[in-house]
Amino acid sequence: MEQLDYNLLYRWFVGLSPDYPVWDPTTFTKNRERLQNGDVFTKFMTRLLNHPQVKPLLSDEHFSVDGTLIEAWASQKSFRPKDGSGDDDDGANFHGQKRKNDTHASTSDPDSRLYRKAAGREAKLCYMGHATMENRHGLAVAGRVTHANGTAERRASETMLKARRKAAGRRITAGEDKAYDTADHVANLRAIGVTPHVTQNQAVTKTGKTRTSAIDERTTRHQGYGMSQSRRAMVECIFGWGKQHGTMRKTKHRGIARVAADFLLNLIAYNLIRIPKLLAA
Repeated sequence: MEQLDYNLLYRWFVGLSPDYPVWDPTTFTKNRERLQNGDVFTKFMTRLLNHPQVKPLLSDEHFSVDGTLIEAWASQKSFRPKDGSGDDDDGANFHGQKRKNDTHASTSDPDSRLYRKAAGREAKLCYMGHATMENRHGLAVAGRVTHANGTAERRASETMLKARRKAAGRRITAGEDKAYDTADHVANLRAIGVTPHVTQNQAVTKTGKTRTSAIDERTTRHQGYGMSQSRRAMVECIFGWGKQHGTMRKTKHRGIARVAADFLLNLIAYNLIRIPKLLAA
C-alpha cells in the first residue's frame, strides 16, 4: 500500500490513475470476505477446469488424493488451557506439560490443532490441506482444508471422491499412500463406487507383527493398480510448488474458512502455470 503513494509503476499495474487516492487497507479485507462468502474461488476452479481447451487434458476416471500439513499463524505460547488456568507465565513455559486438543486451544487461532506428523517429530499448530489430482496430466481438480487429526485425510478423501464419482457417472479409481490403508476407508470407497488403489501398508509393528493390509491381490493383480501408484507421486509436485512458491507451508490467515480459500487459490495458481505448458506441448 505504501508503494502506491509514490511508485507510478505500481499504480499502472493495478489500474490506478496518478491523481486518484489510494484505497484504504480495509478495502481488501472487505473484498476477501465477499469472495469467500460468494464461493468465488470454487466457481473459478470449476470454470477453469470446464474450459474447452482444458477439459480434454483431464481424466474423468483416474484420480489421486493426498494431504499435507499447513502450519498455522499461531505460536506455541498461544496454545493454552481452555479453562483459563496457567496464565501466570503468559503461556511461555509449557515444557513438561501434557497439552492436548481436548483441553487446550490456541488463543490466536482457535481453529488450528496441535498435530504431530510422525513419531519423533515436533508437534505444531496446523491445519490439514487435501487435494484431488487427475492422473492424466497431474492437474488439481479439488481441494479442501480440515482440522488436523488422525482421520482427517481419509474422511476428506471420501468426501472429495464421492463428488468426483457422481460427476463422472461411473466407477473411478483413486491412488493413495499407505496412510489411507485402513479397512473402514477401503470399504467406504468401494461402497461409493471408487476402486481404491491404495499403497499396501505391511509395516512391522512395535510388537514385531506384520500389519495386514486392507488391499489384497484382487486389486493389486491388475495393471491399473501399478499405473495408479506410479502417477500418484505427482500429487507431491502440487504440494511442493505450493510450499516453495505459494503459501501452503505456513499460512498468514486465521480461521479455517480463510485458510481453505487460500489453499484453493494455491491449487488454482498451480493449474494456471501448468496448463499453458501442456497446451503448448
